[in-house]
Amino acid sequence: MTEPVTYAIGDVHGEAARLKALHAAIFAQHEKRHAGAPLRLVHLGDYVDRGPDSYEVIKTLQALEDRDDLDVINLRGNHEQMMIDAYEEDSDSRLHWLMNGGDATIASYAKHGYEDPPQDDLAWLKALPTLHLDKAEKTAFVHAGVDPRTFPNCDERIHLWTRSPRFFNPNQWDIGELEGWRVVHGHTPTDDFEPQLAGTPVRRFNLDTGAVYGGKLTAAIFAHDEPVEFISI
Repeated sequence: MTEPVTYAIGDVHGEAARLKALHAAIFAQHEKRHAGAPLRLVHLGDYVDRGPDSYEVIKTLQALEDRDDLDVINLRGNHEQMMIDAYEEDSDSRLHWLMNGGDATIASYAKHGYEDPPQDDLAWLKALPTLHLDKAEKTAFVHAGVDPRTFPNCDERIHLWTRSPRFFNPNQWDIGELEGWRVVHGHTPTDDFEPQLAGTPVRRFNLDTGAVYGGKLTAAIFAHDEPVEFISI
């Protein structure tokens, strides 16, 4: 069986139009460069908050999951977790979410006729995994990162929130099961709005290129035995 070509997409934050444009660019390039190979999309989380249309981002991702010509993996990010907590926990959790971009998500849902996100959407977000492992390629996909000491059995909070110096330095990874693996993540916007690559050979790929801060929305292309390439919108 032909190995799938994986397209990993960084933090979206309500940039629905740009996400659709990036998907179109991915599908066009896949047809041109990898026609016949299975296509896998991995979205690395943070679909909601801060940007103009979180509702439409969620609907776009849900529609992709319904297609039978794609393998779609949608991971949960810390902003999805804050949104879930805002409706399941106390008023402090809701205030924390609203102060970190949740107000834009509420406005997006209001634009589409909802006073609050419906329970179906919250349940969908809550069911999303926080880690995807491609064991054949020894590549881990996650929103924020992993703990090299406990990988692959890290606490979910690590997957959602970490900015640990130990994780950011791949030279400190080879102390356990992470040995030989690559990690693809977002969560921490890059200073220059370009993908951040770390390690020799490269083992950490940061794809949060600041789409909602005036930067880019970026996908990394992982095709078996080929150099990693990028598409940005």
